[in-house]
Amino acid sequence: MPEGGWCIGVIGGSGLSDGIGLEDAQEIAVASPFGEPSGPVTLGTLAGIRFAFLARHGKGHRIPPSAINFRANIDVLKRCGVTDVLALSAIGSLREELAPGDFVVPDQFIDRTTRREGSFFGPGLVAHVSLADPVCARFSGLAASAAEAAGAKVHRGGCYLAMEGPQFSTSAESRMYRQWGADVIGMTAMPEARLVREAELPYALLGMVTDYDSWRESEAGVEADDVIAVMAANVALARTAVLRLAENLTAPREPVSADRALDHAIMTAPAQRDPALVSRLDAVAGRVLSR
Repeated sequence: MPEGGWCIGVIGGSGLSDGIGLEDAQEIAVASPFGEPSGPVTLGTLAGIRFAFLARHGKGHRIPPSAINFRANIDVLKRCGVTDVLALSAIGSLREELAPGDFVVPDQFIDRTTRREGSFFGPGLVAHVSLADPVCARFSGLAASAAEAAGAKVHRGGCYLAMEGPQFSTSAESRMYRQWGADVIGMTAMPEARLVREAELPYALLGMVTDYDSWRESEAGVEADDVIAVMAANVALARTAVLRLAENLTAPREPVSADRALDHAIMTAPAQRDPALVSRLDAVAGRVLSR
């Protein structure tokens, strides 16, 4: 990877399994020691910037949220030389002002998932990364500006509640999440954001509001066809936002704190580390484990 170069990993959510229109696109299967990723990675360029695209749910949306192998997905992007990760996701709104069709760039998360592998580390190699600020402020700002340049109405900041799914919220849950201070809701940002931080990659999420979840008493709760309809209307806008992002990455990439998230995170003494786990982490944590 050239010094100061950008390589953007895009994780596409609902409606974007066909990609983001990369030039010189090449689809490759990348193996991971953490199992099968959601599918092949598509490598290419936009406006001269290198991109790696991965469909989160697989081609044709065949993988439900709880069955996504988030660890493998992040691992293969790291192996492709990605420097920053942009997640594109459909989200529900928990606030009146965040209307369907709007875009939101969250800066906080509440994790309500329960059945997913949430860390690359474990027995034999313990690590604790900081997640107080779970997104990269610089990359999130670039993503928000790109969406605005594409013509989207963008809300900067907000709290994303990650639910397990695959069902949508009950009305009682939706109202409770509002009381907790959550602004939007989805099923995929966690443990994705956690794992991206462990992989020392800056993370930004560009969420496309598709519905008002189930908290509005004056209307029925969200249905899948509501999500599909709004997503279909916004796919072109999302692709344009990614292109505008590429066009804005004209300056060399300067380091950010996420690039060194593991500097003080590894707790296990070198002599006590599990060699098999160390080997699996060659891409994710090789920078610190090889010292």
